Amino acid sequence: MTNICCDESRYLLMENLICGRIKLYPVYPFSNGKQKSTLFSSLNPRFTRGVFVRPTGVMRSPNCSSSVAASVQPQEASRVEHFDNTLPSNKILEVWRNANAVCFDVDSTVCLDEGIDELAEFCGAGKAVADWTARAMSGSIPFEQALTARLSLFNPSLSQVQDFLEKRPPKLSPGIDALVRKLKDKNKDVYLVSGGFRQMINPVASILGIPLESIYANRLLFGSSGEFLGFDANEPTSRSGGKAIAVEQIKKAHRYSSVVIIGDGATDLEARKPGGADLFICYGGVQLREAVAAKADWLVFNFKDLINSLD
Repeated sequence: MTNICCDESRYLLMENLICGRIKLYPVYPFSNGKQKSTLFSSLNPRFTRGVFVRPTGVMRSPNCSSSVAASVQPQEASRVEHFDNTLPSNKILEVWRNANAVCFDVDSTVCLDEGIDELAEFCGAGKAVADWTARAMSGSIPFEQALTARLSLFNPSLSQVQDFLEKRPPKLSPGIDALVRKLKDKNKDVYLVSGGFRQMINPVASILGIPLESIYANRLLFGSSGEFLGFDANEPTSRSGGKAIAVEQIKKAHRYSSVVIIGDGATDLEARKPGGADLFICYGGVQLREAVAAKADWLVFNFKDLINSLD
């Protein structure tokens, strides 16, 4: 039997498991000597602890209707089982359905990647900056310290940022456009509240039809020759606790009675406080930060869950 046949058998096995079972069983890659099989090379899957997944989620058949398989995206089932907040209570659903506004984190939530990591990689400092990002999102160090440290590693010029935006268009998370449309249909206002940079978030807002005035984010500063000067420290999202301040400002300015924040990091969790967000929904479809996810009101892995629960 050829490698391709073996690969197809494994694909069919995974398809049957995902479409008809809750539990996912491990599937392991293999190759003949040094050459990998044609099917695995063409699909370019990612293997996380032995579970066969695409870069954006668990491999599914177009006919698969399992809501469990749809929800467990890039995380294997065994990492999700110990969370008790994946099914919302009636109270949580009520807050979600009746919220006046929804604030979205951008990096690893609305978009599939961390914008500053992508920019740093484009400028040749990807690995060092990504390490700092992981520490910042876990809440182990103050956000403003991590932001300063990351930018100092590559000092992006205006021309580099413009070149990056031209060559690296935003990569939106699956289903985010449908969720934003659904929220608008339900007369809910949508905001982007991010520790990222306006220069990189503006194109995302444009794609999703979100007004630029509904963006709360940081701003890169440049000199007259386009040299990097730093970032605007007056933006609330430039420091720890800043998202909470931004949500408070949004809520007060528009006299919203209820606001929900959706994100993946510690800075999003911070916004869930009296006077700020009334509900924190942790999105684990890109990054699952377990310490943050465990404290969320609701943990989701697929935006379809949020869309369906609005009806």
